[in-house]
Amino acid sequence: MPAMTASLAQARRLVIKVGSALLVDPRTGLLRRAWLDALADDVARCRARGQEVIIVSSGSIAAGREHLGLKGRPLRLEEKQAAAATGQIRLAHAYQETLARHDITVAQILLTLQDTEDRRRHLNGRATIETLLRLGAVPVINENDTVATAEIRFGDNDRLAARVSQMVSADTLVLLSDIDGLYTADPKRDPSATLIPEVHELTPEIEAMAGEALPGYSSGGMVTKLVAARIAMGAGCRMVIAMGKEAAPLQRIESGAPCTWFVPGAEPRTARKRWIAGSLKPIGSVVIDAGAARALADGRSLLPAGVTAVEGRFRRGDPIAVKDGQGRVLARGLSAYDSDDADRIRGHKSREIEAILGYRGRDEMIHRDDLVLG
Repeated sequence: MPAMTASLAQARRLVIKVGSALLVDPRTGLLRRAWLDALADDVARCRARGQEVIIVSSGSIAAGREHLGLKGRPLRLEEKQAAAATGQIRLAHAYQETLARHDITVAQILLTLQDTEDRRRHLNGRATIETLLRLGAVPVINENDTVATAEIRFGDNDRLAARVSQMVSADTLVLLSDIDGLYTADPKRDPSATLIPEVHELTPEIEAMAGEALPGYSSGGMVTKLVAARIAMGAGCRMVIAMGKEAAPLQRIESGAPCTWFVPGAEPRTARKRWIAGSLKPIGSVVIDAGAARALADGRSLLPAGVTAVEGRFRRGDPIAVKDGQGRVLARGLSAYDSDDADRIRGHKSREIEAILGYRGRDEMIHRDDLVLG
């Protein structure tokens, strides 16, 4: 078995992106229920071997337009939003029904790209998804098309899936498509085009191989998939583009079906820490005692009990420096609290946070996954 094929079975946290063209029959506008059932069987098999699974699903507009009598012509923006509003209900219900056959709970999450890029929204979204996974649910994520007008006009769920993978530190992203990978040219137009099985760097030559999306229900195309690959690889997440039209597409990948793997140079945890260390300028800081400094050196999170002072003004999710009593910077990370709340809970045990603030926040001032030493 090729190394990258094996990696799908070995993934710890798997994000699966499903496109509109796979979910909805373009002739009838109806959901392809047999195909969706086979995908659910794939998901159940992954979960049975201990993998966490997140689905990023297109299809709300395509599923809703038929039921509103909006077939046969391009839709205006407000019609797309109306179609999304009714289609999202049908889509969520279909996922709920098919995964219920395996006693799997489904949770619906609607996001915009801004939700994944703004640090405060990012932390909220990540915490929700992490909690759902811990409780055994499968999050089904779609763009919030009824309000995100820019995303409907210019966005795509390939990019959203990559942002979600980045947000939750997924190690593998699967883009199920109507093509089985990246070719040297568009195989629909050039019969001599050949499949590229692995990509380790997105060079200008690789990017030049991408073609435009063909007319139809899908808003994506190879261009958007390469944008997604850049985001995923930057986050240390492997990505695969694979044919999704046949039943049980994940099983087909594992069985050696043709596909293209995009292989990053680092794993998710390392990539995230590089981002925190190299891309974010601290806005404020906290001062910690010797015990907390030893805990950080041992790879643990920063708890409020070890914080002796809070300096500057910052909000939840902002990057801050962690200093010792002599002012030396020991670490940097993303604060789980704004500066006012951080100052109120400093020096206190985590179990006291709710009594002090009136709400139960995170136990950590900075979680170890959001912290980098040096």
